[in-house]
Amino acid sequence: MTLNPRLIFRWIAFLLAAGYCLRTLFFGNWEGFGGPFRFLTIWALFCSFFAFSRMMAIEERRSDRRWDGFVSMTAVINTMVVFLYWRIFFTEPTALRADGQLGLWYLEYYLHGLGPLLQVIDSIFIHQSYRRLGAAMAWLMALIVTYLLWAELVLQSYNHSPVGSVTSGLPYPFLNNLEWSDRMIFYTTNLATGAIILLIYAGMAWGIRRRVPAPAVP
Repeated sequence: MTLNPRLIFRWIAFLLAAGYCLRTLFFGNWEGFGGPFRFLTIWALFCSFFAFSRMMAIEERRSDRRWDGFVSMTAVINTMVVFLYWRIFFTEPTALRADGQLGLWYLEYYLHGLGPLLQVIDSIFIHQSYRRLGAAMAWLMALIVTYLLWAELVLQSYNHSPVGSVTSGLPYPFLNNLEWSDRMIFYTTNLATGAIILLIYAGMAWGIRRRVPAPAVP
């Protein structure tokens, strides 16, 4: 019996995502309104779980729908989470957590490292996504805008912490220290960053497709 390395990779990625999703649902911090879903990291995690489930369906010939746009968006949003998290953490640790410390190591390094890396590897090298940039961009903009509306209109209204110098209730402490205009600049900058990451990944995937044909499903 010949082992299928793609199948092994995807099973590992899928089971890890599933395990962390279950941990979030059963052992996450539900003290504030929205619970763990206050954070973009968790949105990215659940997107990864769904994307890996679709990749498993393709690998096992249970589906032939590629979900190119969604898979591409998921890789990009995970990359944004990693980039933003570590950039802010190394610049001003208390901007993310009141104590300025990392959380549990097995959460931090999966959610802000290994998990996103597995998603990006699959999307570029195995699934070879980024064939429908319009759909990917639409998914990306829709998810980011939905999250921002969730944070600004819902979380800010129903949560009283974190407390900042300007407002309170926004999920990340530093956001509560920014005026509305400054938050809009921050949000717009990150929307543009997501679009740039998508284009970079699309270029990488295009170059790989020219040299390495998409692997056939056994």
